[in-house]
Amino acid sequence: MDEITRIGVDLAKNIIQVHGVDSMERVVVRKAISRQKFPEWFANLEPCLVAMEACSAAHYWGRKLHALGHKVRLIAPQLAAPYRKGGKHVKNDRLDAEAICEAAGRPHMRFVAVKTADQQNVLVLHRMRDGFVEERTALVNRLRGELVEFGAFLPQGIDAFRAHFVEALEDGATELNGVARTALARGWEHVQALDRQIAWCDAQVATHVKHDSNAQRVMAVIGIGPLTVSATVATVGDARLFKNGRQFAAWLGTVPKQASSGGKTRLGRITKQGNTYLRTLLFQGARSAVTSAHRRTDRLSRWIVQLQARVGWYRTLVAVANKHARILWAILAKGERFDPSYVSTPSTLRPATVGQQHEQVNS
Repeated sequence: MDEITRIGVDLAKNIIQVHGVDSMERVVVRKAISRQKFPEWFANLEPCLVAMEACSAAHYWGRKLHALGHKVRLIAPQLAAPYRKGGKHVKNDRLDAEAICEAAGRPHMRFVAVKTADQQNVLVLHRMRDGFVEERTALVNRLRGELVEFGAFLPQGIDAFRAHFVEALEDGATELNGVARTALARGWEHVQALDRQIAWCDAQVATHVKHDSNAQRVMAVIGIGPLTVSATVATVGDARLFKNGRQFAAWLGTVPKQASSGGKTRLGRITKQGNTYLRTLLFQGARSAVTSAHRRTDRLSRWIVQLQARVGWYRTLVAVANKHARILWAILAKGERFDPSYVSTPSTLRPATVGQQHEQVNS
């Protein structure tokens, strides 16, 4: 077998497809390997570049292959798809592995950093908490809807639900019988159990923030709470992988879509690409910062107040979330501390022009 220099891997639960080429881009190996034999097969290879899509278990396998001496690169699925033969009309594991291998050989391809086990352990907390919150919301809506069928109308909001549910359940004027009351009471017990699960997750997140130096610096940003801080530190890892704050904001999907041509710039709505959970937390933090900006006198708060008066509430939320993303990048990548009265000077500005920045995001 000729020496393999690059391998594309299409991950799956049980059967994993690999596609390897040599230094002349000639196909050397193309085969399917069982999950059990996957590490053994790579252990017998000379170290090479291994590319995989950033999907389920990709970070785990990335760490395993890195320990074997291989150079691992993860590619976002949407960046590998254009290299698949047949396009979106033809898809199988062999073509996917070949497309991943081809994409990894492009000189300007962008890659996803392999997360450490510590990062993924923290993200487990966030995913479990997010699932508990979704389950609680669905259950509260279900209980509220069942009470409406018997003429018990509760005010909107989960706090109001907690305050009035038991009273509505025990109201003897409704047509609820004993079995229905018992079923709704069991639902209420489940809501309380979910509250305890969410509170436990919040406590663990607070502990993570307390013992992480990067998280402590980020906590100083106005409108950024422990959840956002913990999720950012665990998701991003090394912020220096992003060239600048605008690239980080573009990765989160807080910059506008472009449909520019012929020298004319056309900007649309925000792209909403990247990590949905982290972007949602940033917008919640932006909402808090905008709401309380009129009570502060620092430069950033004055800018928020002036922007809201000029463009309105919702556009201000997007602008503040974008600015928060850039601030987070500066704190994590450069080790800086948050200063709400910070003023950029010519010596601190990056030399890239606006046009170059657009090119960086679109490349």
